[in-house]
This record gives sequence, C-alpha cells and structure tokens, in this order.
Amino acid sequence: MAKGQNPNYPRKGSQIKVEPIRDKRAITRIKKLLEDIPRENCIFTLGINTAFRANELLSIRAQQVHMIEHGSYLDIKQKKTKKYRKVVLNQAATDAIQQLLASRDYAPDDLLFQGQRGPITVPTVNRMVKEWCRNVGLKGNYGSHTLRKTWGYWQRKGNNAPVPVLMEAFGHATQKQTLDYLGIEEKEIHELYLYEI
Repeated sequence: MAKGQNPNYPRKGSQIKVEPIRDKRAITRIKKLLEDIPRENCIFTLGINTAFRANELLSIRAQQVHMIEHGSYLDIKQKKTKKYRKVVLNQAATDAIQQLLASRDYAPDDLLFQGQRGPITVPTVNRMVKEWCRNVGLKGNYGSHTLRKTWGYWQRKGNNAPVPVLMEAFGHATQKQTLDYLGIEEKEIHELYLYEI
C-alpha cells in the first residue's frame, strides 16, 4: 500500500473519530469476553472507569497500584497537558487491577501492562479495542480512545453528569468540544425539539 493510502490513518489536517460504546449490553459482553484475560480486562475496565487516555493507562507502574483499594486515588501525569490528573478508583477498577497483579510477578518499577515482547503500545490497545468491539457485534469505528469516550458518554447518559463537570474532567476548553467528543448525535438533538413544555 502506498504511503498515505491507508484508510485507517487520517490525511494530514483531518482525523478519524472513534465512537463511545453506547450499548450497555455490548459492554457486558466485552467484560464477559475478557473475564479470564487479566491484562486485557484491566485495560478495558480502567479505560471505561477512569477516562485516562491509552498512553496514560500504559504508563502505570506496579508500585503505583500494588496497595490500591476501592476509593483509592490514582494520580497520573497526562502526556498531552503535562498536568497530573487524580482519579478515584471504583470497585470494578480496583478488582481488575488486583486480578492483574495476582496473575504474574511484578517488580515495583514494572509497567502494569506488559506484552510478550515488552510494554504494550497505544497501537496495540487500538487493535485490541477494535477486536473486542467486532467480537461482540458492534458496527462502527472504535479504537483506544473509545474507552475514554465511553466513560464520558455513560457519565452523561447514565449518571446525568452535567456537561461542565465532564468538560473539567476531560480537560476540554469548551462545552462544545465535550459535546462533540461524547458523540452527541443529531438524532438526540432533534429529540430535544420534540419535547413539549
């Protein structure tokens, strides 16, 4: 394939947007698919429960999480903004971390997510997410950023989190950026106008 012809990479100046997982049943099916694969289960669970970017998840070291429990904070330096972001870990996230830590021996300075040839990379996570989504029958464009977007989508849809709060959590500059990021569909906006007051 000639350089610049790969449909999976955007042309210079454009981008390919990935979607959040909007179907709770698909999330449940992915969890079931990964329940006996501690590393992948942990990547998926942390991704949809913390909104860390894939490169931030992949920077986690064993010493940061070896004593982690429900309600603990995980503080990670964001590569994009160079700021630290502190997240409270829920039960699902801590259970996934503990399952992974129990699955192999870790030295304190080891990266949490290791492959057979060393640390996992963002392109590997991207391929994993695409495969998980395809394996549970999802159609659309999914990738590593899907995990972070799924967190935001379900915070808005299931937890009624206000957009300004999500904007702050994501570190976005505007509410419009957050709405675009969460994949607010034209149909949802159309439905607003059908509601009679």
